[in-house]
Amino acid sequence: MHAKSSFNHLITICVFFTLSVTALAQEEQAPSADDIAKALADPNSVLGTLNFNLDYITFKGDLSGASDQSATRVTFQPVFPYPISERTNLYVRPAVPVVISQDVPALGGFDNKGVELGDIGFDAALGKSFPGGYVVVGGVVGTLPTATDDALGLDQWLLGPEVAVGKVSEWGVLGMLVSHQWDVAGEDSFSTSITAGQYFYTVNLSDGWQISASPTFSYNHEAASGQEAWTLPLGVGVSKTKILGGKPWKFGLQYWQYVKQADAFGQDWAVRFTVTRVVPLPWGK
Repeated sequence: MHAKSSFNHLITICVFFTLSVTALAQEEQAPSADDIAKALADPNSVLGTLNFNLDYITFKGDLSGASDQSATRVTFQPVFPYPISERTNLYVRPAVPVVISQDVPALGGFDNKGVELGDIGFDAALGKSFPGGYVVVGGVVGTLPTATDDALGLDQWLLGPEVAVGKVSEWGVLGMLVSHQWDVAGEDSFSTSITAGQYFYTVNLSDGWQISASPTFSYNHEAASGQEAWTLPLGVGVSKTKILGGKPWKFGLQYWQYVKQADAFGQDWAVRFTVTRVVPLPWGK
């Protein structure tokens, strides 16, 4: 009941927000919406954006009561690509998570955590586009121990490499990002070694509509022997790019069904609502 009530509340907020913003739209569709949608899907996009991801996650596992637990989080990620050359861009992308509500395992059951800051992630990478629509991105990824509640973070500094490859075509985009992080400082009572990433795809439709999803996966190399190390979802979604008040916005909704998760307590399914605002870059057009 707890998970169902929270999910219904989240859907109500998303629907109300979407309808309220859409009501401000101009009656005539901006002619550049399709072009903007395609540019945003490019892993080496030159557009500056402010991204907000609202996630509702349900859980399951061997722990008693695990299937009644859920989490609601908002992650803010600004992206301001800096052009190195015509086909090469530098990205420094922080990801700031705010936990609105999250159930975490505790002695004798579960605790619910209120509004808290999570561990901030970041990456610094170079993206390069090649003839034929191929894109390669490479750099470093890290995590900072910024969680305001110990139950919501690792209390460790993490660092490692990342690489992404993609293919941009007229019909859409297909690609994958893979990273690996080790603990390099902080809490030393346990070790962290996690391979993570996301596969992403976009199918261009028309009038700013796209079929798209970017589910995130991970593999915990420090998982106990005999325990599931994968967290792996299958994802599907839809997005719409629209000109509101003369400004480009993109709205998306994704559904992730996890086919692999930690045995004791792991994700079951999730819904992600995304809002992206295209903004001017401070150093050029």
